[in-house]
Amino acid sequence: MSTPAPIVRTLGDLRAATDGWRRAGETIGVVPTMGALHDGHLSLVAAAKARCDRVIVTIFVNPKQFNNPEDLANYPRTELEDAAKLARFSVDALYVPDADQIYPAHFATTVSVAGLTDVMEGAHRPGHFDGVATVVTKLFLQTSADHAFFGEKDFQQLQVVRRMAADLDIPITVHGCPTIREIDGLAMASRNLLLSDRARTIAPRLHEEMETIAAGIAEGQPFATLQAAAIARLERAGFTQVDYLEIRANDDLSLFDTPNRPARLFAAAWLAGVRLIDNIAI
Repeated sequence: MSTPAPIVRTLGDLRAATDGWRRAGETIGVVPTMGALHDGHLSLVAAAKARCDRVIVTIFVNPKQFNNPEDLANYPRTELEDAAKLARFSVDALYVPDADQIYPAHFATTVSVAGLTDVMEGAHRPGHFDGVATVVTKLFLQTSADHAFFGEKDFQQLQVVRRMAADLDIPITVHGCPTIREIDGLAMASRNLLLSDRARTIAPRLHEEMETIAAGIAEGQPFATLQAAAIARLERAGFTQVDYLEIRANDDLSLFDTPNRPARLFAAAWLAGVRLIDNIAI
């Protein structure tokens, strides 16, 4: 029978649990989220369960990674539904910290990762990755986790977190897990809940155009031509703005026209007031 995850809201209660697990020699996995859980998040939970003795899922809508107050206010918050979705996994704790457990009074520290954060999401969302790096550092230390699980849909975030953990000597292994897609190809994301019915039917076009570009590159077509045609088609389909559509190296996110080492095609585009991001291997 499914066991509802115990909801933990304070660091003291979390540490009381993790201290016992560590004394027993058990490995701890953490899946950091901002809630509004979907099958992409649940695939991370499944990966954590397969790898670790104990699993903590965290839900914290982090104000420091939103550069737009309206975006923060509109972000879906579905704690009860999230807890119900996690029941079948029998996770060991659902950590839903109150804001003062993450950012207590007089909190004055920011974790900032240079280089990887200057492009794509970092360029379009100033301060976003400082917020991500700061809260993830806190969650890694608060949970005492040995393993952390992140989706490759947010590939830039994954690389930032890996660099942060390595640079700060946090003893944790960061695992990237494959993007989970809807049957029509749309990458699963909490923000998809904000799409209107009509916009939801248009949204898969982003992934379709990315696959078209990937096929064209495989045939030797010039990227600039493929890129321009894809942007034009997306705008005709109803996308109002394409923030970026570019090829970057997996390791350091350097920009390519013709990739000469493992790379991905990254995209961010606006549809009906909702910003969609995606990436695929090239």
